[in-house]
Amino acid sequence: WIAAVARRGAALPGAEIDWPGGWPGALLLAAVTVALTVAARRVRRHPWTGAACVLLLLLAVVRPAPLTRVVTGWPPPGWKYAMCDVGQGDATVLATGAGAAVVIDTGPDPRLVDRCLRALGVTRIPLLLLTHFHADHVAGLPGVLRGRTVGAIETTNLQDPPDQSASVRREAAAARVPVVRAGPGEQRRIGGLSWQVLWPPPAPVPVADGPNDASVTLLVRSAGLTLLLPGDLEPPAQQALLRAYPALPPVDVLKVAHHGSAYQDPALLRAVRPRLALISCGQDNPYGHPAPRTVSSLRAGGATVLRTDRDGSIAVTGTGPGLRAIPTGP
Repeated sequence: WIAAVARRGAALPGAEIDWPGGWPGALLLAAVTVALTVAARRVRRHPWTGAACVLLLLLAVVRPAPLTRVVTGWPPPGWKYAMCDVGQGDATVLATGAGAAVVIDTGPDPRLVDRCLRALGVTRIPLLLLTHFHADHVAGLPGVLRGRTVGAIETTNLQDPPDQSASVRREAAAARVPVVRAGPGEQRRIGGLSWQVLWPPPAPVPVADGPNDASVTLLVRSAGLTLLLPGDLEPPAQQALLRAYPALPPVDVLKVAHHGSAYQDPALLRAVRPRLALISCGQDNPYGHPAPRTVSSLRAGGATVLRTDRDGSIAVTGTGPGLRAIPTGP
């Protein structure tokens, strides 16, 4: 029972705060302890003040989504797509209705993706799609499953790396969530959200980079918004994708492949001509993501570029001239 309470408490959005280490941290802890002791003695003589303090503490720890929206202004009303700040990884969200969304990838950290989904108010996930099995896209799965109804998990057809694929299946089985594979050309619709699976193809994937080039790639339409979500596709698969779909339309939003690495196919970027280019990457990551030349190329093509390492989580709202990307800030 104690362990269960501890786990649930640790999962709450405000359950932890950054604290300095060493002597500065120790001195700060001592000062806070003294201040709380003095305050507790005074509050005992004023029960209503004590009750108010407890309520404020609960709100700070639980951070209910409606209150978070009022305080931070994020996410904006009517958001359609969100890119969660999960460090060096991917986790994105397509709104399907009140409290419901399709989630694409989970990032590497269950705590961070859970926090983002709580901020977005997502409690029901009709479909969780995992583009491929690298840990920075699937290791956060327990955080997505925590306290939410998930209808199914859809994955790529390449079960590599095998340890991560097996881990996903164990987590899914424990949560009694079915796992299916994305079919080439598959089309789905949930309310005003529809999408088509463009990649991987039905034949064995002609890849130079294994799991990355087996990424499930979606062309999404959501109430007047068009998005291309290519997972971690590398240039060989990007080029093959463009050959398979030479009439690929311009898009409003591009989730830039592979965290904005230097390896992008210029022809694909020219073909889709995104208005917004969103990059998910970790602050001070060791890979140099995003590559300066990728950012420059996107901007030269007319895209507004946002990145989670500098802008925090990003929500997209509006269409046409009203298209906006609203960041939380780092």
